[in-house]
Amino acid sequence: MLNFNVPHVKNSTGEPVWKVLIYDRFGQDIISPLLSVKELRDMGITLHLLLHSDRDPIPDVPAVYFVMPSEENIDRMCQDLRNQLYESYYLNFISAISRSKLEDIANAALAASAVTQVAKVFDQYLNFITLEDDMFVLCNQNKELVSYRAINRPDITDTEMETVMDTIVDSLFCFFVTLGAVPIIRCSRGTAAEMVAVKLDKKLRENLRDARNSLFTGDTLGAGQFSFQRPLLVLVDRNVDLATPLHHTWTYQALVHDVLDFHLNRVNLEESLGVENSPAGARPKRKNKKSYDLTPIDKFWQKHKGSPFPEVAESVQQELEYYRAQEDEVKRLKSIMGLEGEDEGAISMISDNTAKLTSAVSSLPELLEKKRLIDLHTNVATAVLEHIKQTFLLDIDWQQHSSYQCLYLIKVLRRTELFHKVTGMARKLDVYFEYEEKIMSKTTLDKSLLDIISDPDAGTPEDKMRLFLIYYISTQQVPSEADLEQYKKALTDAGCNLNPLQYIKQWKAFAKMASAPTSYGSTTTKPMGLLSRVMNTGSQFVMEGVKNLVLKQQNLPVTRILDNLMEMKSNPETDDYRYFDPKMLRGNESSVPRNKNPFQEAIVFVVGGGNYIEYQNLVDYRKGKQGKHVLYGCSELFNATQFMRQLSQLGQK
Repeated sequence: MLNFNVPHVKNSTGEPVWKVLIYDRFGQDIISPLLSVKELRDMGITLHLLLHSDRDPIPDVPAVYFVMPSEENIDRMCQDLRNQLYESYYLNFISAISRSKLEDIANAALAASAVTQVAKVFDQYLNFITLEDDMFVLCNQNKELVSYRAINRPDITDTEMETVMDTIVDSLFCFFVTLGAVPIIRCSRGTAAEMVAVKLDKKLRENLRDARNSLFTGDTLGAGQFSFQRPLLVLVDRNVDLATPLHHTWTYQALVHDVLDFHLNRVNLEESLGVENSPAGARPKRKNKKSYDLTPIDKFWQKHKGSPFPEVAESVQQELEYYRAQEDEVKRLKSIMGLEGEDEGAISMISDNTAKLTSAVSSLPELLEKKRLIDLHTNVATAVLEHIKQTFLLDIDWQQHSSYQCLYLIKVLRRTELFHKVTGMARKLDVYFEYEEKIMSKTTLDKSLLDIISDPDAGTPEDKMRLFLIYYISTQQVPSEADLEQYKKALTDAGCNLNPLQYIKQWKAFAKMASAPTSYGSTTTKPMGLLSRVMNTGSQFVMEGVKNLVLKQQNLPVTRILDNLMEMKSNPETDDYRYFDPKMLRGNESSVPRNKNPFQEAIVFVVGGGNYIEYQNLVDYRKGKQGKHVLYGCSELFNATQFMRQLSQLGQK
């Protein structure tokens, strides 16, 4: 698309053709996780501007548009044609444009005498956001339209539900057009996932029936990785597992998403730099805002995003030590090369070290990039750690020190009585993670649930509410009214909002779930002492008091459903799942010949929202399955705080 919809366009000098990229918010969200500003520039994009911003005419440059075919966007594009803003126009629509809107553009081009300047018009079928090679989400803009709350509202009308389903199906259709494959669809009965399956099956059938205009013929079939065998699409309803989105987590990527402002692969940090004294008294210094892109180009992120957090802290420390050793070597060689005088020994030493210095200089760009990544992950991991332990800093001018010195100062101060007096409440996320794992795997707790909720020194009200909801969802025995009242009183005393509990209570009663809806396996986490020496002595990260937990691999409900369907296993959980094959143009569901062989490729799509915990669980599952591909998708990506907000709104009804 950025090369005018041909593989490579270059001018006579071999340079890319310079052009302007015009997108709306939807287009911006699709492009930003995939391409950096530098990569856009390498493709000849000199400017990238929002469609509805004030734009000056650039009459000698072509413009590539990438927008949704909405009424508002079409009007603005027609206005651009009338104003003769650019030399030529390449119009790319994220979803298919209707005939009537295409005619509106044609009329505007005629009226503006700009017909010859409209070079190409394409339906791109790109209405989804790719966050990883194996993960996609439907939308970021207007995500509340397809949210868990939108689908599960008690007062939703049939018309509104149709609109929600159509929005999801349109995006999934775009996804499979891009993949170049027609899936076999499986879904549970009586859920929103079934409504999506029925509509998607119908839309794929209609496209395949029109052989001349089908999007699944010719070249596209070889475009995706699924060209040799048809993939399985497993549509799962969020209601099959409400505990996992509330779970405190212990892996790097999921922790960053849980406790920091992280969306579309960018994390935004607010660094508070101590306090300042003013006539009105002490007050926090102005916060320093920073943004970091966590993308596949970042090798450290790619390697460690699924690792337990203490391992990440140790790896940052190891990278830092390696960098410092390399830096010291360059400095040593520099000082040797700076020797002056006629001393033969000095000259001999210089010649011996010339090759080493040349090698060191050639590795400098790589070394500087390593330093940038160390700084990035030091800052991100420190921000995560502050949430785990929720420590607040003393009145020290932190700006005078490097980030490493600051961490060392905090470490020293932690041992002083004064510091313990001013540190705030500890969230103890490691403790919450461990307790929730035990609850979900039916292991005996060291401490009663009531004691944890009542502990004023552990966690925020939201942490306590998340823990209790996981217990309530996972327990086989619904607590008696007397017990529930006792829990509610403890939660209220801890400052919790009880609205989410109201909804979960109704949800459980409605689903007639006297026993646990899902099983989370029987293994649990174990504390591990292997890294404690590093954590307590050598690390820049102040890990004392934070449990170092070993993660045991266990399949979450969504992964287990996928495994049953992908491996064609017979299981009561999935035996009654519906089966759709859009390529079978005739015959009802029961008469459709079914695929009997295990699938090599699958897409799991969660209707009602997904999370990084589930994604990581599927990544870990796939590692044990040689040669299999699994992609994870969801209607929206939320963390526990955002999900709690939706449950609270539903509980108010």
